[in-house]
Amino acid sequence: MTGELDQRTWDTRRRSFGSVARDYALLRPDYPADVVAFLLGGQPRRVLDLGAGTGKLTEQLLAAGHEVLAVDPSADMLAELTARHPQVTAAVGGAESLPLPDTSVDAVVAGQAAHWFDPAATATELRRVLRPGGVVGFVWNTRDLRVPWLRALEGDIEDEARGHEADQGVVDAFAAALPADVAVHESAVAQQLSPDEVVASFATRSYVAVMADDERHRFLAGLRRTVDTHPGSADRDVLDLPYLTHAYRLTPR
Repeated sequence: MTGELDQRTWDTRRRSFGSVARDYALLRPDYPADVVAFLLGGQPRRVLDLGAGTGKLTEQLLAAGHEVLAVDPSADMLAELTARHPQVTAAVGGAESLPLPDTSVDAVVAGQAAHWFDPAATATELRRVLRPGGVVGFVWNTRDLRVPWLRALEGDIEDEARGHEADQGVVDAFAAALPADVAVHESAVAQQLSPDEVVASFATRSYVAVMADDERHRFLAGLRRTVDTHPGSADRDVLDLPYLTHAYRLTPR
């Protein structure tokens, strides 16, 4: 758990995604294919997508030829995943108590999710379900703040998002708990969204999903004012929304 959120707030946020499952599937960015190749290599593997959500990372795993098992705490999120990928076996569950037998997967990966896991308890479960030679992979997309209008939006959300976004500390905690050696890969991905969609994408963030309706309306209206008035985004029907992608391959010792 990140140190800036109390336990109750952290639990509420990590369980909030079911309420925004459909928009999450539509508006969150995908992952670049080279990330999967970095994490898993070229041979097909049996992979657990942990915190799989609506299947953003699952889609790339399947495209690379891997067999995927999906686990997520939200049945609503998994319903979006299985509607798009009915061949995937999905189960409701958490990282700290995996609904899998011992030594049942070659790899465990998590896209935009590992910051919600308790490192010590999850590491025990990862060691239990991984086969010998297995790996753990974590991936995050983060908005590219070199883009001025995105940097302006970041200023709008800074207070609400504090303690939410992942950082290197998450990877370090897992590397110590497993223990594991870490390799890092950087990539990028971009979306093209309308101004309405850009604002709606922020509504899929946990810190917005848990807001009261009137608070959420005011918050999103403030984001829309920034999009409508910033020189880099004003008067545009379509906006380029670039992300930097950071992938970490943890090889247990």
